[in-house]
Amino acid sequence: MQVLVVEDDPAIAAPLVGVLERAGFSTTHVSTGREALTTDPGDLVLLDLGLPDMDGLDVCRRLRERSDVPIIVVTARGDEVDRVVGLEVGADDYVVKPFGKRELVARIRAVLRRSGSAPNTGHGDHADRSVLGGLVVDRRSHRVLLHGDEIALTPTEFDLLELLARDPGAVVRRSEILDEVWDQEWYGPTRTIDVHVAALRRKLGDSGWVETVRGVGFRLAEPVAAP
Repeated sequence: MQVLVVEDDPAIAAPLVGVLERAGFSTTHVSTGREALTTDPGDLVLLDLGLPDMDGLDVCRRLRERSDVPIIVVTARGDEVDRVVGLEVGADDYVVKPFGKRELVARIRAVLRRSGSAPNTGHGDHADRSVLGGLVVDRRSHRVLLHGDEIALTPTEFDLLELLARDPGAVVRRSEILDEVWDQEWYGPTRTIDVHVAALRRKLGDSGWVETVRGVGFRLAEPVAAP
């Protein structure tokens, strides 16, 4: 799925693009309203209102006049009046900065579901769920099934597994895990990751589901059956 990011602040745009791409979306970034109106909107538009050349609400209105592409306004304007106006001119959702990364990705997926789009994670699974062998991670219902049986996980354990399940076999660095799962800069010991990985392995019943890449991070892999 292609997301058009309309954001003039590089300090916000760069990490936002990174979050989206790690979540399985392709992105195009523009920094002005004029660019937004002349660029292919793709499957969804993330639109900042504080653009340097024109009001983002006008951009939203003009995009809606020509297309039914889903539009999510991402802005610092948090007043109720701004929210109402944004929705009235055609936005499908309205997110106020600062926002959580996981919340934004969840909102994108929800808007795409409502619009009838079917985003893809990039490794063959629907964006709402990842499947590896007998393991199913269902993002929409926030459930994990292993060979048909539901596995009870804490919210943090689920977020950790969901992150690894976005691209099975790919190594996820510790720094990325802290950033994505804890959703903030972590000032405590990184040992907390190992504690949660150990709990996850225990609940999945086989340590082989989560492999350690020493000095780098972790990856999700289907355990090798004993001969």
